[in-house]
Amino acid sequence: MHLYIVTGSSRGLGAALAAQLSQPDHVVIGIARQVNPALQAEQWALDLATPVPAAERLQAWLQAHGGWHSATLINNAALLSAPGPLAGSGLDELSAALRVGLEAPALLSRAFLAGTAGVPVRRILNISSGLGRRAMAGSAAYCAVKAGLDHLSRALALEEPGVGVVSLAPGVIDTDMQVQLRGADPASFPEQSRFQGLKDGGQLQTAESTAAAIVRFLTRPDFGKTIIADIREA
Repeated sequence: MHLYIVTGSSRGLGAALAAQLSQPDHVVIGIARQVNPALQAEQWALDLATPVPAAERLQAWLQAHGGWHSATLINNAALLSAPGPLAGSGLDELSAALRVGLEAPALLSRAFLAGTAGVPVRRILNISSGLGRRAMAGSAAYCAVKAGLDHLSRALALEEPGVGVVSLAPGVIDTDMQVQLRGADPASFPEQSRFQGLKDGGQLQTAESTAAAIVRFLTRPDFGKTIIADIREA
Protein backbone atom coordinates (compact mmCIF):
# COMPACT_ATOMS: atom_id res chain seq x y z
CA MET A 1 0.00 0.00 0.00
CA HIS A 2 1.08 3.54 -0.76
CA LEU A 3 0.38 6.47 1.57
CA TYR A 4 -0.28 10.02 0.39
CA ILE A 5 -0.88 13.00 2.69
CA VAL A 6 -2.19 16.13 0.97
CA THR A 7 -2.71 19.47 2.70
CA GLY A 8 -5.20 22.03 1.44
CA SER A 9 -7.31 19.14 0.16
CA SER A 10 -10.77 20.69 0.38
CA ARG A 11 -10.61 22.65 -2.90
CA GLY A 12 -8.49 23.70 -5.85
CA LEU A 13 -5.27 21.87 -6.61
CA GLY A 14 -5.31 20.00 -3.30
CA ALA A 15 -8.75 18.54 -3.95
CA ALA A 16 -7.75 17.56 -7.48
CA LEU A 17 -4.60 15.86 -6.19
CA ALA A 18 -6.45 13.97 -3.46
CA ALA A 19 -9.08 12.83 -5.96
CA GLN A 20 -6.58 11.61 -8.55
CA LEU A 21 -4.42 9.86 -5.95
CA SER A 22 -7.41 7.95 -4.54
CA GLN A 23 -6.68 4.53 -6.07
CA PRO A 24 -7.38 1.01 -4.76
CA ASP A 25 -3.82 0.49 -3.48
CA HIS A 26 -3.46 4.04 -2.10
CA VAL A 27 -4.37 5.45 1.30
CA VAL A 28 -4.97 9.19 0.97
CA ILE A 29 -5.27 11.56 3.93
CA GLY A 30 -6.45 15.08 3.22
CA ILE A 31 -5.81 17.88 5.71
CA ALA A 32 -7.81 21.10 5.42
CA ARG A 33 -10.03 23.39 7.44
CA GLN A 34 -13.12 21.90 5.83
CA VAL A 35 -14.12 18.46 4.59
CA ASN A 36 -14.88 18.00 0.89
CA PRO A 37 -17.78 15.50 0.68
CA ALA A 38 -16.89 14.63 -2.92
CA LEU A 39 -13.50 13.15 -1.98
CA GLN A 40 -13.06 9.43 -1.41
CA ALA A 41 -10.21 10.02 1.04
CA GLU A 42 -9.79 10.13 4.77
CA GLN A 43 -10.08 13.79 5.73
CA TRP A 44 -8.91 15.62 8.82
CA ALA A 45 -10.59 18.96 9.47
CA LEU A 46 -7.67 20.92 10.90
CA ASP A 47 -6.64 24.57 10.65
CA LEU A 48 -2.99 24.75 9.61
CA ALA A 49 -2.82 28.32 10.93
CA THR A 50 -2.35 26.49 14.26
CA PRO A 51 -0.05 23.78 12.92
CA VAL A 52 1.25 22.04 16.06
CA PRO A 53 -1.94 19.96 16.63
CA ALA A 54 -1.90 18.86 12.99
CA ALA A 55 1.73 17.75 13.20
CA GLU A 56 1.07 15.93 16.48
CA ARG A 57 -1.92 14.12 14.98
CA LEU A 58 0.05 13.12 11.91
CA GLN A 59 2.95 11.78 13.93
CA ALA A 60 0.61 9.79 16.22
CA TRP A 61 -1.25 8.36 13.22
CA LEU A 62 1.98 7.35 11.49
CA GLN A 63 3.23 5.66 14.64
CA ALA A 64 0.01 3.63 14.77
CA HIS A 65 0.05 2.60 11.09
CA GLY A 66 2.78 1.08 8.98
CA GLY A 67 3.73 -1.43 6.34
CA TRP A 68 3.78 1.12 3.54
CA HIS A 69 5.58 0.45 0.26
CA SER A 70 5.92 4.22 -0.12
CA ALA A 71 4.88 7.34 1.74
CA THR A 72 4.46 10.81 0.25
CA LEU A 73 3.73 14.16 1.92
CA ILE A 74 2.41 16.92 -0.34
CA ASN A 75 2.56 20.32 1.35
CA ASN A 76 0.07 22.15 -0.85
CA ALA A 77 -1.91 24.37 1.52
CA ALA A 78 -1.44 28.13 1.23
CA LEU A 79 -3.23 31.21 2.48
CA LEU A 80 -3.05 34.48 0.56
CA SER A 81 -3.38 37.59 2.69
CA ALA A 82 -5.23 40.50 1.10
CA PRO A 83 -3.18 41.74 -1.89
CA GLY A 84 -1.46 45.00 -1.09
CA PRO A 85 1.56 46.43 0.73
CA LEU A 86 2.82 44.54 3.77
CA ALA A 87 2.44 47.70 5.87
CA GLY A 88 -1.31 47.58 5.28
CA SER A 89 -1.80 43.92 6.18
CA GLY A 90 -3.67 42.89 9.31
CA LEU A 91 -1.38 41.27 11.85
CA ASP A 92 -3.60 38.23 12.42
CA GLU A 93 -4.11 37.70 8.70
CA LEU A 94 -0.40 38.00 8.03
CA SER A 95 0.48 35.60 10.83
CA ALA A 96 -1.99 33.02 9.53
CA ALA A 97 -0.56 33.23 6.00
CA LEU A 98 2.98 32.68 7.28
CA ARG A 99 1.96 29.78 9.52
CA VAL A 100 -0.05 27.96 6.86
CA GLY A 101 2.49 28.56 4.11
CA LEU A 102 5.77 27.77 5.89
CA GLU A 103 5.49 26.78 9.55
CA ALA A 104 2.95 24.04 8.83
CA PRO A 105 5.03 22.43 6.05
CA ALA A 106 8.11 22.42 8.30
CA LEU A 107 6.26 20.83 11.22
CA LEU A 108 4.41 18.31 9.06
CA SER A 109 7.67 17.37 7.33
CA ARG A 110 9.25 16.76 10.72
CA ALA A 111 6.33 14.54 11.80
CA PHE A 112 6.36 12.72 8.46
CA LEU A 113 10.10 12.00 8.58
CA ALA A 114 9.92 10.78 12.17
CA GLY A 115 6.87 8.62 11.53
CA THR A 116 7.96 6.96 8.29
CA ALA A 117 11.48 5.83 9.16
CA GLY A 118 12.02 2.48 7.48
CA VAL A 119 9.53 3.02 4.65
CA PRO A 120 11.37 1.99 1.44
CA VAL A 121 10.34 5.02 -0.65
CA ARG A 122 9.66 8.41 0.92
CA ARG A 123 8.87 11.67 -0.85
CA ILE A 124 8.16 15.23 0.25
CA LEU A 125 6.65 17.48 -2.41
CA ASN A 126 6.36 21.14 -1.49
CA ILE A 127 4.08 23.13 -3.78
CA SER A 128 5.98 26.35 -4.32
CA SER A 129 5.42 29.14 -6.83
CA GLY A 130 7.22 31.28 -9.36
CA LEU A 131 6.66 34.07 -6.83
CA GLY A 132 9.08 32.32 -4.50
CA ARG A 133 11.72 32.90 -7.16
CA ARG A 134 10.58 36.29 -8.45
CA ALA A 135 9.40 38.93 -5.99
CA MET A 136 6.14 40.81 -6.61
CA ALA A 137 4.89 43.96 -4.92
CA GLY A 138 1.65 43.51 -3.05
CA SER A 139 2.27 39.88 -2.11
CA ALA A 140 5.28 39.96 0.20
CA ALA A 141 4.09 37.26 2.60
CA TYR A 142 3.22 34.82 -0.19
CA CYS A 143 6.57 35.45 -1.90
CA ALA A 144 8.37 34.91 1.41
CA VAL A 145 6.71 31.61 2.31
CA LYS A 146 7.25 30.18 -1.17
CA ALA A 147 10.91 31.20 -1.14
CA GLY A 148 11.10 29.64 2.30
CA LEU A 149 9.65 26.38 0.95
CA ASP A 150 12.34 26.32 -1.72
CA HIS A 151 15.12 26.72 0.83
CA LEU A 152 13.50 24.32 3.31
CA SER A 153 13.52 21.75 0.53
CA ARG A 154 17.20 22.35 -0.20
CA ALA A 155 18.07 21.87 3.47
CA LEU A 156 15.93 18.74 3.87
CA ALA A 157 17.51 17.19 0.79
CA LEU A 158 20.92 17.63 2.45
CA GLU A 159 19.73 16.23 5.77
CA GLU A 160 17.76 13.30 4.32
CA PRO A 161 19.63 11.96 1.27
CA GLY A 162 17.41 8.87 1.20
CA VAL A 163 14.22 10.93 0.87
CA GLY A 164 13.11 12.49 -2.41
CA VAL A 165 12.46 16.18 -1.73
CA VAL A 166 11.20 18.60 -4.38
CA SER A 167 9.86 22.15 -4.26
CA LEU A 168 7.68 22.42 -7.35
CA ALA A 169 6.17 25.49 -9.01
CA PRO A 170 2.89 24.25 -10.54
CA GLY A 171 2.25 27.09 -12.99
CA VAL A 172 -0.67 29.52 -12.93
CA ILE A 173 -3.87 27.72 -12.00
CA ASP A 174 -7.45 28.97 -12.15
CA THR A 175 -8.27 28.76 -8.43
CA ASP A 176 -9.89 30.91 -5.74
CA MET A 177 -6.49 32.54 -5.18
CA GLN A 178 -6.54 33.83 -8.74
CA VAL A 179 -10.04 35.21 -8.18
CA GLN A 180 -8.72 37.05 -5.14
CA LEU A 181 -5.83 38.56 -7.11
CA ARG A 182 -8.06 39.62 -10.02
CA GLY A 183 -10.51 41.20 -7.60
CA ALA A 184 -7.89 43.26 -5.77
CA ASP A 185 -7.86 47.05 -5.81
CA PRO A 186 -5.32 48.15 -8.48
CA ALA A 187 -4.43 51.13 -6.33
CA SER A 188 -2.90 48.84 -3.69
CA PHE A 189 -2.01 45.91 -5.94
CA PRO A 190 -0.36 47.14 -9.16
CA GLU A 191 -0.19 43.61 -10.66
CA GLN A 192 -3.99 43.25 -10.73
CA SER A 193 -4.22 43.93 -14.46
CA ARG A 194 -1.63 41.26 -15.23
CA PHE A 195 -3.64 38.60 -13.45
CA GLN A 196 -6.83 39.77 -15.13
CA GLY A 197 -4.98 39.51 -18.44
CA LEU A 198 -4.03 35.87 -17.73
CA LYS A 199 -7.69 35.05 -17.24
CA ASP A 200 -8.87 37.03 -20.26
CA GLY A 201 -6.17 35.46 -22.43
CA GLY A 202 -7.10 31.90 -21.46
CA GLN A 203 -3.65 31.29 -19.98
CA LEU A 204 -4.75 29.69 -16.72
CA GLN A 205 -4.42 25.96 -16.19
CA THR A 206 -7.17 23.88 -14.61
CA ALA A 207 -6.57 22.31 -11.22
CA GLU A 208 -7.35 18.89 -12.70
CA SER A 209 -4.81 19.09 -15.53
CA THR A 210 -2.15 20.43 -13.17
CA ALA A 211 -2.84 17.66 -10.66
CA ALA A 212 -2.50 15.04 -13.41
CA ALA A 213 0.91 16.47 -14.37
CA ILE A 214 2.02 16.47 -10.72
CA VAL A 215 0.91 12.86 -10.18
CA ARG A 216 2.98 11.85 -13.21
CA PHE A 217 5.90 13.88 -11.85
CA LEU A 218 5.69 12.08 -8.50
CA THR A 219 6.09 8.67 -10.12
CA ARG A 220 9.19 9.59 -12.13
CA PRO A 221 12.22 7.46 -11.23
CA ASP A 222 14.36 10.60 -10.98
CA PHE A 223 12.04 12.35 -8.49
CA GLY A 224 14.22 14.34 -6.10
CA LYS A 225 17.19 14.69 -8.44
CA THR A 226 16.19 18.30 -9.17
CA ILE A 227 15.16 19.90 -5.88
CA ILE A 228 13.82 23.22 -7.21
CA ALA A 229 11.57 22.45 -10.18
CA ASP A 230 8.79 23.86 -12.34
CA ILE A 231 6.10 21.53 -13.71
CA ARG A 232 6.13 23.46 -17.00
CA GLU A 233 9.77 22.53 -17.49
CA ALA A 234 9.64 18.98 -16.15
